Amino acid sequence: MAMRAAIFDFDGVIVDSEPLHFQALRSSLLPEGIQIDEKEYYSGYLAYNDRTAIRLALEAHGVSPPLARLDAIARRKADLFSELASKIPLFPGAAELVRSLAARFPLAIASGALHGEIDAILRGAGLRDAFAAIVGADDVSRGKPDPEPYVSAMGLLAERTPGLAPAECLVFEDSMAGIASARAAGMTVVAVAHSYPPEKLGAAHHVVDSLVGLDNDGLRALFGP
Repeated sequence: MAMRAAIFDFDGVIVDSEPLHFQALRSSLLPEGIQIDEKEYYSGYLAYNDRTAIRLALEAHGVSPPLARLDAIARRKADLFSELASKIPLFPGAAELVRSLAARFPLAIASGALHGEIDAILRGAGLRDAFAAIVGADDVSRGKPDPEPYVSAMGLLAERTPGLAPAECLVFEDSMAGIASARAAGMTVVAVAHSYPPEKLGAAHHVVDSLVGLDNDGLRALFGP
């Protein structure tokens, strides 16, 4: 199989947004009498969509919230994150890699962030036109580590690339749940050690320290001759 498409996770891969997601989640939980720290966030909630992360945080602190309360906290978190979004930087090498790959392959985003957040940040960074499709948390019924986000993203790309198969898709991920999601979808995964040390990302096919210096030929070689 040859590489025919690439799918990126968003937070922690293209944009250095996890510290701001932590701030927004922490602030959204404070009115509930719950305080989380960075260690708890990175070990327990990173890579999950907002509603799942909030539910896990509440349950970890002995609260089983009704659906209406969960939705209200999720809206609060989204509003807080929106206020911080203008401060989000791209990771080194991200723009260059995206542009390089987009010149040869169709690209998509498969993320636990909200679709509108992803779209707005990409537009602000001047990269929205590089992506043929975006799959956010509000576009799927099951988030990572379920394969649905990546399966859905591939389905959208297949509308432009007929016959596209999972084995022809290269994924960029930064978390264990994301790697599990992409591998369950049958895709080749490059893990980027932005959020976790390389030794925690061994389930990926290839692990890199950053996106700097990655090139088309080297990435295509992951699919064999």
